[in-house]
Order: sequence, then structure tokens, then C-alpha cells
Amino acid sequence: MLSVVTKSDAREDAASMLDEICRQGARQMLAVALEAEVDAYVESHASVLDDDGHRLVVRNGHARRRTVTTSAGAIEIEAPRVDDRRVDPESGDKMRFRSSIVPPWCRKSPKVTEVLPLLYLHGLSTKDFVPALEEFFGSAAGLSASAVGRLCVAWQAEHEAFMNRSLVDRDFVYIWVDGVHFNVRLEEARLCALVVVGVRQDGHKELVAIGEGHRESADAWEAMLRDLRHRGMKAPMVAVSNGALWFWKALRLVFPETREQRDWFHKAANVLGALPASIKPLARKLLSEIRDAEDKEHARIAGKAFDHELGGKWPKATAKITDDLDELLTFYDFPLEHWIHLKTSNPIESTFATVRLRTRVTKGPGSRVAGLAMAFKLMEAAEERWRSVNAPHLVALVRAGAKFEKGVMVERAEQSDQEAAA
Repeated sequence: MLSVVTKSDAREDAASMLDEICRQGARQMLAVALEAEVDAYVESHASVLDDDGHRLVVRNGHARRRTVTTSAGAIEIEAPRVDDRRVDPESGDKMRFRSSIVPPWCRKSPKVTEVLPLLYLHGLSTKDFVPALEEFFGSAAGLSASAVGRLCVAWQAEHEAFMNRSLVDRDFVYIWVDGVHFNVRLEEARLCALVVVGVRQDGHKELVAIGEGHRESADAWEAMLRDLRHRGMKAPMVAVSNGALWFWKALRLVFPETREQRDWFHKAANVLGALPASIKPLARKLLSEIRDAEDKEHARIAGKAFDHELGGKWPKATAKITDDLDELLTFYDFPLEHWIHLKTSNPIESTFATVRLRTRVTKGPGSRVAGLAMAFKLMEAAEERWRSVNAPHLVALVRAGAKFEKGVMVERAEQSDQEAAA
């Protein structure tokens, strides 16, 4: 059944997603920042001892939970406490630790309000990661250089553990793949993150991998896919990506049984980019007739009409469709409810939209490892809002080998097994 989604509804949904990303990211980053601040304070006074050789400045559990209002929303925190038994030699008063990030009884912190959403949504494209952290969480905020380093190291350690986890207990039936380029100059070139998002048999989407790829080369993709296979990942039924030849070459080497689905969003953009402005409205209409046809047979007829209408004057543009038509129509062999998910790599595109569209470049070189760690944290925060695919119960049937025609199941997996045995 078709439904109409207004632009205002779409904008509200996008805004809600961004707000949730900010809240989740802010909560995680603030917790790490508070812990790092206390660790730095305790270590800076590690040499201060009493007559028995015991430290006078030690950690002392955590304070009661409280809520701090920020532009990222209401964030619940549990600030670490410090037992400081030193005495001021001049006044005779007991020394106390006071957080510069979230002062005692603070209910609204302008500093955190400015920093955390900015760091998550803009940091990858407008600032070098380490300088950005130093600027906002540096000496002015009560954090030493070593504490700032701990923040980056913590994120990097989480990313490394994620990229080394076992995948034996997971089965990704569909995967979306993309190479995300950031307009941020890290070391000698721009950062390129190779991202894989999958759909498990229960229909839930999950981040599979996010690693560095030198200019999105075939070697980089092959290394990532082989690593995933080595850690227990099974061959997906379908891989969705844009027209990058490097990934498809690597996929055929590592998972040759996986079917290929070209991303219609990128394909349409490439076709329209090769046509004059006057013909683009007609081209969009013809492309939609292929992409949104009722079944594969009608889509092929629409593909021939597209080539017949435009191929004479613009053969290079039409070849972008006709040469890859089989791969563009793969989704028709799967459940109708999943077509909308398999036509595009939107789960990756939408997550990084706020970062990828930034155009400013950093003024100095930074760390690729820190860049990937921040990209990982962004994906991790966004993952909590990812919805399951439509008709999630059909995903397991797809993995089992059920056959679909015109989006409807015509042969169950059990029947296929019986025929094979016969």
C-alpha cells in the first residue's frame, strides 16, 4: 500500500534522528570526559603522601545520578568523586576537587552544550580531532593533555575491539557497503572509511565493520572482506553498493556466491550527470519506470525503452544503465517488502550525511586512527535508531533458500531441500 510522506514529516523525522544521535553521543562522551578529568587530577597528585606513605588524593566512587540539560537534550550523568585529604597551608581549609566540565549541582552546562554536538556532528569535517578535543576539553576545561589523550585512546580501543570481534554467532543475509570519504585532511590524504552494514536473520540492521581504505582500492576492500570471512562471517545473499568496480572485484574473489545489487541512487545521479539539463526531466521519468516497475519483466521492458529513447544521442549515459541492468534488477528476485531496502545504500548514506556534506578542510594533519574512531562512534550512536527491515520474518526464509517471483514466495526452502535430496 502506498503512503504519502510530506516534506515536513520527513524533516521532522530527520531532526528527531539527529537529536537522538546527539543525545546518545553526548552521554557517552561526557561520561568518558568526566572519568578522564578525575584520573588526570588524581595522577597529578600521586606523589602527595601522608606520614604513613598513603596517598592523600584518591578516587571515591561516584556521586548520585543527576540530569544535566544541554542542547543535545537531557543527559543523565553519574559523576566520579575524589577524596582529597589535603589542607590548604595558607587558609587551613580542606582542599576539594571541582569538575570544570560539570560543576557541582550543575543542571545546565553551556560549555558541554556547545562542545558535544559540535564535536560529533562537525568534528570529522571541520576540525582535526586531537586539536578539537584540546580546544574544547583542554586546560580551559580542566583537562590536561594526557586526559585528552585518554579520550582518543578509549575510542580507538573500542573501535579496535569491535574490528576484532568474532562473527560466528551472526549471520548477515543482506549487506550495504560504501566507501565514505571525509573532507578532512589527515596525514597525507583524505580519510576514507570502508563501511559495511548488515541485516541479520531476525531483520535487524547492525554495523558490521568500519575500517580504513586507501582511496577505496580493491586491495583494501579485499582485505576487509577476507578479514570478515576469517572472523566467521558467512557469504551474504545480496550486497548493495554503488558502481565502484573495486568493491565488486573484491566481492567476487572473497564471496563469489553473493549476488550484486547496484545502488539506484548513485546510478541515477551518474546517468543524469552525463545528460544535458533539458533532457533530465524525461530521463528521471524513464529511470523511475525501470526502478519502480511491478516486476523484473516490466523493468527490462522499461530499460529497453530508456535505451531506445536516449541511446541514439547519449549512448554513454544509457550505457550506464544497460551495461549493469542485471545487477540493477537483482532486488526483484527477493521479497517485495525488501525491495525498498535493497535499491539503495541509504542506511550508510543517511548516517554520514551530516558529516559528508561539510566542505571545509582542516588546516593541519591529524590522526587517521582518531578519525576512524570518531566515525565508529557516530555509527554506533546512530545504530540505536536503525529500524528493522520490512517483514523481518522473511529474511530467514531468504537465507534458507526460498524462491520469490514478483516479490511473492513461490517455493519454500523445505521444498527445495526435498527436490535436492530426490
